[in-house]
Amino acid sequence: MSTTGANGESGAHLAVPGLGDAPASAATPQAGDAWTVRPRLPRAEREGIGRSARERVPRASHAALELPADRDPIEILAAQERERLQELLPLRHARMASSPFAYYRGTPAVMAADLKNTPQTGIAVQLCGDAHLSNFGLFGSPERTLVFDANDFDETLPGPWEWDVKRLAASMVIAGRANGFGPGRNRAVAMSAVGGYRTWMGRYAAMGLLDRHYASITGGDIRDAAAQSGLLAGTAGAGRRRVINQMFRKARQRDGIRALGSLTAVVDGRRVILDDPPAVDHAAFAFGEGVVQQFFEAYRATLSEHLREFLQQYRFVDAALKVVGVGSVGTRCAIVVLDGRDEKDPLILQIKEATASVLEPYLSPSRHENHGQRVVAGQRRMQATSDILLGWTRGPEGRDYYVRQLWDMKGSVDTAALAAPGLSFYGSVCGWALARAHARTGDAVAIAAYLGASDRFDGALADFAEAYADQNAQDHAVYLSAISNGRISASADA
Repeated sequence: MSTTGANGESGAHLAVPGLGDAPASAATPQAGDAWTVRPRLPRAEREGIGRSARERVPRASHAALELPADRDPIEILAAQERERLQELLPLRHARMASSPFAYYRGTPAVMAADLKNTPQTGIAVQLCGDAHLSNFGLFGSPERTLVFDANDFDETLPGPWEWDVKRLAASMVIAGRANGFGPGRNRAVAMSAVGGYRTWMGRYAAMGLLDRHYASITGGDIRDAAAQSGLLAGTAGAGRRRVINQMFRKARQRDGIRALGSLTAVVDGRRVILDDPPAVDHAAFAFGEGVVQQFFEAYRATLSEHLREFLQQYRFVDAALKVVGVGSVGTRCAIVVLDGRDEKDPLILQIKEATASVLEPYLSPSRHENHGQRVVAGQRRMQATSDILLGWTRGPEGRDYYVRQLWDMKGSVDTAALAAPGLSFYGSVCGWALARAHARTGDAVAIAAYLGASDRFDGALADFAEAYADQNAQDHAVYLSAISNGRISASADA
């Protein structure tokens, strides 16, 4: 890959804040574990595992939320932030302070500490680790089909399947409260999400392994499900159909050309990323000879051979720090603009720091030495189809990163604009996607047998979700007090 520095000279040096100037490197990609045939348990025996788990951990027991008296969510956040870019933390805190739901989005570490105290079935899957409703959405498959799936895997790790479902269910109630829904409707939206998970886990359990592996949720599948649910019936249904179609159209328009126009401009004859401090900022970067090249060579080594050759055709244009999301603010993230055929053929990549999963203190450590590889491996396991340019590397000072396309037909649902029927349907689709991911990576037969055909588990998790939403609201109030008394610093520029 040829490179051009900020001064127009050949070659470029990319130093992410706090990384120093040493060349980047990546661990040699693992060839994979040796293949060993797993002992095949008869289906009836696997169903027995799920049903026996009900005796040890009754489904109704998942309603409980018992937290230690010395619990301190502020200290958990402070510990998580010690290795982050300190100058960005006020922005993180301001974003989290804006609402109980924003606070919830930024506190997967707090919920991980809370979930360790909840009942566990002992049936493991690959966890998303942060499966709240805003971490699902649309994106483009390699075949350019819109698919719906989980889309944030920073915290992914093997663990108890019910942890992801509880994080999703609680997010439904918190979002419903933000939309002004009453307790009855909030319970209904939580049960829709969990019911979607339970129903589809049963369906995936009945599939062969290949069928389950190839299963995906396309835009057409969502339209069909919406029609079958009755959401699109009547006068209100026509408006909902327009909203769904508009969401699909917007997702298809979010590509490199649109990102180029939004994030860059031509200045003095050269295309550059537009600064918007502190969210987008060149100042933290120093450009010089060689490091961008080495960083990308290390990243390219984690891709398949044909993709390594494909990426080699691009030319470096510019790079800058870019703050993303809520919970990720303060981690070392950057965007990199590349030219392909010409300046009208862009590729914009996101480089994102990967740190230890918030689940790791309570589960087994990752088997991957590089946390970027942990994220990539978990994402590939859970998603029906993943970004073809998803890879990882290790940068200077030993920090881990993963790399992906910034915009690739990505679309999301504005949950704040949804009425109760729309939020219930959206939750059911999130539960569907989560069930598909868990079925790919765990024992779908055992989980389905545990869940059963009734809505007993759904109701228990709705109770849990209400209780956790109450706790989250209390935590958010404590968080605001910590900002008011100076224990936490928050920026007005959120």
